[in-house]
Amino acid sequence: MTAEALICAGEVVHVRVRTRHHRLRYRVFALMVDVDALDRIGQRSRLFSYNRPGVVSIHDRDYGAGDGTPIAIQARRVLTDSGLPHATARISLLTYPRVLGYSFNPLSVYLGYDAAGELAGLIYEVSNTVGERTGYVVPAGAARDGVYAQACAKQMYVSPFTPAAVDYGFRLRLPGDDLLVGVMLKDAAGPILRAHFRGDARPMNDRNLARVLLGHPLLTVKVIAAIHWEALRLWIKGVPVVQRHRSPRYSVLSNAVERRR
Repeated sequence: MTAEALICAGEVVHVRVRTRHHRLRYRVFALMVDVDALDRIGQRSRLFSYNRPGVVSIHDRDYGAGDGTPIAIQARRVLTDSGLPHATARISLLTYPRVLGYSFNPLSVYLGYDAAGELAGLIYEVSNTVGERTGYVVPAGAARDGVYAQACAKQMYVSPFTPAAVDYGFRLRLPGDDLLVGVMLKDAAGPILRAHFRGDARPMNDRNLARVLLGHPLLTVKVIAAIHWEALRLWIKGVPVVQRHRSPRYSVLSNAVERRR
């Protein structure tokens, strides 16, 4: 499905398989937007705004280095500096928007397409609850049965229940009948945690926004509250706590480039 703006409503599921079994499931929604069309999308909507207060909004300072550089410029710079300049013909961003001014994005995904319209590069931008953010830049690779798969080493501290020396495995199925974003954490002994977001994509307009807002009135508050509630449950279950290591406020990591700010 190709569109300037989509609403993706569905479920986030996390399953920890070591060292204690733990499962969570939450209903959420995300937006997938063409980063070059954000101004235009905001101008034609009463409920969505770009860099302005609104019921649902996206702000440049919530992404990348957080310095207010336009999202489109940041994303193209990161892909180009990471050896993927061909993946900048069109860029879509899958993200949780601000709702009533509040935002928190554990994971935002930038999808970079080449001039032929093929998915060519991805930025998996991970944020933690202490204000640190890392963009993991990977080539998209070839899809198998409609699913793109990538892997990279985890660098940034995210959770007190996740060891430092682990790898990410990513899975992505593009919007159509069924959008899927999957993340697996694994070490030498195998998988530790599997998580995925699966949702249905529909055009973003005020009617569809109103519908998802009625079902998820405090989306981003719910996300941050759920993170802390599930952390408490893991602690009660006796999952070992690992010592926090500090990460840069913003970093970009790829096979070719490591840039820190």
